[in-house]
Amino acid sequence: MMEELDKWVSRVAESFFLFIFILSQSTFAQEGFVSIACCAEANSTDPITNINWTTDSPFFLDRVISCQKISKPVVSQTGYNEARIFNIASGKRCYTLPTTEGEDYLIRGTFLSGASEHSSFGVSVGVTVLSLVRSSENSDVEGLFKASSNYIDFCLVKKEGAPYISQLVLRPLKDLDYLKDFPSSVLKLVKRINLGGNGTDIRYPNDTSDRIWEPKSSLGPTNQFIARPSNQILHFKFNVTVKAPIEVLRTALTDLNRLEILHNDLETGDSDYVVFLYFLELSDMVRLGQRVLDIYVNNEKKSTSFDVVGNLSNYNEVVFNVRANGSLNVTLVKAPGSVLGPICNSYEIFQVHQWDPQTSPEDVEVSLKVKHELLMYNQQNKVFQSWFGDPCLPLPWDGIFCERIAGSTVITKVDLYSRNLIGPLLPDITELTYLNTLNLSSNGFSGVIPSFPSSSMLRLLDLSNNDIMGPVPQSFASMPKLEMIYLGCNPHFENELPSGFNSSKLNTDSQSCSMERPGSMKRRIFIGSVACGSFLLTVALVIYFVRVYKQKLIPRGRFNGKGIKGHPMMKNVIFSLPSIDDVAIKSISIETFTLEYIEAATEKYRTLIGEGGFGSVYRGTLPDGQEVAVKVRSATSTQGTREFENELNLLSAIRHENLVPLLGYCCENDQEILVYPFMSNGSLQDRLYGEASKRKTLDWATRLSIALGAARGLMHLHTFAGRCIIHRDVKSSNILLDHSMCAKVADFGFSKYAPQEGDSGASLEVRGTAGYLDPEYYMTHHLSDKSDVFSFGVVLLEIVSGREPLNIRRPRNEWSLVEWAKPYIREAKIDELVDPSIKGGYHAEALWRVVEVAWSCIEPFSAYRPCMVDIVRELEDALIIENNASEYMRSIESSGSNHFSVVFEKRNVPPAIPTETSPTLTQNLAPPEPR
Repeated sequence: MMEELDKWVSRVAESFFLFIFILSQSTFAQEGFVSIACCAEANSTDPITNINWTTDSPFFLDRVISCQKISKPVVSQTGYNEARIFNIASGKRCYTLPTTEGEDYLIRGTFLSGASEHSSFGVSVGVTVLSLVRSSENSDVEGLFKASSNYIDFCLVKKEGAPYISQLVLRPLKDLDYLKDFPSSVLKLVKRINLGGNGTDIRYPNDTSDRIWEPKSSLGPTNQFIARPSNQILHFKFNVTVKAPIEVLRTALTDLNRLEILHNDLETGDSDYVVFLYFLELSDMVRLGQRVLDIYVNNEKKSTSFDVVGNLSNYNEVVFNVRANGSLNVTLVKAPGSVLGPICNSYEIFQVHQWDPQTSPEDVEVSLKVKHELLMYNQQNKVFQSWFGDPCLPLPWDGIFCERIAGSTVITKVDLYSRNLIGPLLPDITELTYLNTLNLSSNGFSGVIPSFPSSSMLRLLDLSNNDIMGPVPQSFASMPKLEMIYLGCNPHFENELPSGFNSSKLNTDSQSCSMERPGSMKRRIFIGSVACGSFLLTVALVIYFVRVYKQKLIPRGRFNGKGIKGHPMMKNVIFSLPSIDDVAIKSISIETFTLEYIEAATEKYRTLIGEGGFGSVYRGTLPDGQEVAVKVRSATSTQGTREFENELNLLSAIRHENLVPLLGYCCENDQEILVYPFMSNGSLQDRLYGEASKRKTLDWATRLSIALGAARGLMHLHTFAGRCIIHRDVKSSNILLDHSMCAKVADFGFSKYAPQEGDSGASLEVRGTAGYLDPEYYMTHHLSDKSDVFSFGVVLLEIVSGREPLNIRRPRNEWSLVEWAKPYIREAKIDELVDPSIKGGYHAEALWRVVEVAWSCIEPFSAYRPCMVDIVRELEDALIIENNASEYMRSIESSGSNHFSVVFEKRNVPPAIPTETSPTLTQNLAPPEPR
């Protein structure tokens, strides 16, 4: 009787101590826990785990428009069924959580399927990408890391559809030494298994770090389940550090001969993994040498004669580093001479991710201070929609530009032009060591200009169109890199210069103060025009003398077989002309060829490669092996000798890498022939929707590069020689592609100089091609460089949509590409506009910029269109964004993704200005002399 009483007392005592143990965990172990229930209306406490959950409202205030209850059955540890949806066009959204530098942490996000259809997005800790989440399944993404600062960013990076998240937790790992051999890595959890578990996950409070142990009752048909009752306190021989929680160690699987742990669902591609195996001998009768096993990982023996109780304790654990591709097989085999078969209580598998370097910590600190300063006065400003996480990586914040310098990513440019920002100027921004350009113009900033350190790399500072007070600080006189400060349109600015300051570096022009500024493109029109004008004034005199000299060599006039207006024909004539790039003197060599030479090069016009308004184009080869395209004017050509002379004179004067160069000409026996280098990749038109497009799709990055190249070529024409040259026939068939897909603008037969002061500005003949023709030019006959800009806008729409500019075989409302595209742009329905063959292969912000440039180019009134200088700048920015995104996506590809696409948020695109006098393009189906 006494014996039974003793047993009963013993069981009560054990139960009491177990209760006290759990209670103490609930009371004290949540120190350092961060538990976020996304979209929760208020803070709460989980009745099962006693975990205190907080809402994420302090992070995101737009609960109504971005929260959703999951209607389908939810399979999650807590049963929580809310999700925050980020309907963003591009970029990332991050939660910034507090940490203690040098401490180890677990961070875990929960993503419930059904929150957002057809979504996939990257999940990163800091800037280290851990996983790709797809909306088709519930996912937990967990990583272990060592904190390197007093915070950590957990980010969702858009790939396709809308990113979403339901719960986010941060847990200190306390004395668990997972990362002792991986201080500069993030360990992404693959599996954490409680062998012999009874169907319920084990987590907090049984696991003080709130690790979630998934139960598994069997690994194979011959496995046996063994367990210790939950009311019995487990005894550990000697004082050992136990990594797995007690409730997990109470169960185990064993077998007579072998246990096999197999995972075939790992990511493809070689990756480093770390495997933790946990053993507790649950039988007090097992002695040293009785349970010995050999351990194999992917058929490689990692441990021989491992004794479960070999360290004089009944608890043991082993860790293996392995490299695997797609699958991992851990096999525990009964060793020769062992009495008992293998046993295992639990295991964990992690994928090792090297900690990707972040932006310079100093620049991160400064950018966070600047963000805080701006938010104090601009809470609802849209500029901050992308200001989450690292300011540069994997994608930069809106208005922030970064470079890799001295092995570190740093901020080099801040451009917050016309963002409706208010408040005092930002004193902390002066601490950006490598900042070279700061543009805060056209905002509502006030206060004095902050002083920059003498070591500042700042070259350009634009504070125009604000309300800046006070003088230029004295420190600006000792900044060695400073080139220009723009301070116009600041009515309270004190125009006092510090001693030693070069006054030529200060621009206080206020002529544009009263200009209407509805958007960035219109102001850039003005700035670009000033820039163009300044440059043209600089080179005008030089060009004048050079052109006079050139005209003495080749006077304008009619060609004949003997020369030009009776002058003897010269071979290898050299013209020295300034380049728009550096105003250095360069030589342009134009050869004259005999008809016999041309016929030999083309094998008597054997290979026809194209037909145009001028005539037929043949492929040929010069004696030195260079392949050429030979354009021969036909007798019935609508383009006569005037166009031949025009192209010859023009290409004798200019050269640029994005203009097709003229190699030579032939004017013999009434034949007029022009010789160019052969462009092996044909025309942009053919690559977009011609025969070449059927063989291989032109990807978005290449399209963007081609657009930029063509824009640079046109910019060269528009800013050349002190007098703008207007192409007058810009279209995709006149943009040719060389062997490296470099774009070159071609066909200058219709080109002419822009009207100068005193000219009528009217053109008797309207030239151009239906679908590309500027409606204002068509109606008024008034020619300007903005006519080329309109045509280039149509080309940009071709590049985005893959559609012809004019196709009367389509439904009536789709004849004109411009008129078809306008409503989609106004409504931001870019998915309806973009070429189906490139969907899933572009970055949202880059494509948006191109669409916005195209929109501004096709304005009905030319005064509202940008100049080519502005267009080039916008396309350069778009290409930088696209290239940065491509670098990031190459990193996320290793996590299992193949392509990425976007969903656009609606933008405020201003409607085109209507006019009763300007015809639509569909009314211009047959303009005069179409080509």
